Amino acid sequence: MKKIVLVAALATLAACSKQDAAPTEVATQAAAVPAATPAGTVAADGKPSVGKFKITSHDGKVYMEEDKADGTYVTTLDGKVMDTGKWEQKAQGTFCFTKDAKDAKQDCNAEKVEGGKWTTTNAKGQVSTVERVG
Repeated sequence: MKKIVLVAALATLAACSKQDAAPTEVATQAAAVPAATPAGTVAADGKPSVGKFKITSHDGKVYMEEDKADGTYVTTLDGKVMDTGKWEQKAQGTFCFTKDAKDAKQDCNAEKVEGGKWTTTNAKGQVSTVERVG
């Protein structure tokens, strides 16, 4: 009888141990998968690069842009989608984007905040202002 109780106790202990091991394995696998959010990206204003922004271009047009955590963006003008593509920040103070168009090349803008004003300057030297919204 003692052997049966001992075998039953060991079987119960073994069953509990297997259940405890599964969540650890799942947690380890989940931790190994990288997040879709561009890690460590910080916009010129010191806040995350992901968000919604009002951009007033050098010629006075006002665009709304949403930079998403999956590395994509959507730019609208008067509620109409004007541009979509992918964005990345290769270095602090640099915002790069590639439009969703055939043979599109990546463009990078220099961004900074001076005197409380956030600006972005393209390769042509054209300066636009940026405001975080929402």
